[in-house]
Amino acid sequence: MSVAIRLSRGGAKKRPYYRIVVADSRAARDGKYLEQIGTYNPMLPKDSEERVKLNEDRARHWLSVGAKPSDRVHRFLDAAGILERAPKNNPKKGEPGEAAKERAEEKAAKVAEAEEAKKAAEEEAKAAAEAPAEEAPAEEAATEEAPAEEGAAAEAAETADEAEEKAE
Repeated sequence: MSVAIRLSRGGAKKRPYYRIVVADSRAARDGKYLEQIGTYNPMLPKDSEERVKLNEDRARHWLSVGAKPSDRVHRFLDAAGILERAPKNNPKKGEPGEAAKERAEEKAAKVAEAEEAKKAAEEEAKAAAEAPAEEAPAEEAATEEAPAEEGAAAEAAETADEAEEKAE
């Protein structure tokens, strides 16, 4: 005879109340049972001590004899520290789909590019801060050539103005 630790329903309609019983696994849900080892009142708040009452000594006895708890009773036993439940692991369930993986890779690439650009800008700023002290004579030579460059800049500005006038 296989023995099960399960719930047996009592109470009125829409007002359930359960007994935690040890019964022959072939017996009806609310039928004959061997022993009542606790009660479960789902109408009480989850933090209430009265929600689940369990005779731990008798539960341990029936488990040692070979009784198999139902899923809900197994949860109660786990909460009481009598019997540990194996976690239901489905590692693929939480894994993102193909499109989400591609989006994540693109986002990571953009972030990496932004970090590289930021580092390059910081390096240029450091180099620019150090350069004026070292390249002072070179700047004097550049100022002598500047008038020729100014004339080229003025011509470029005139051509830009003419292009805007034609566009209007």
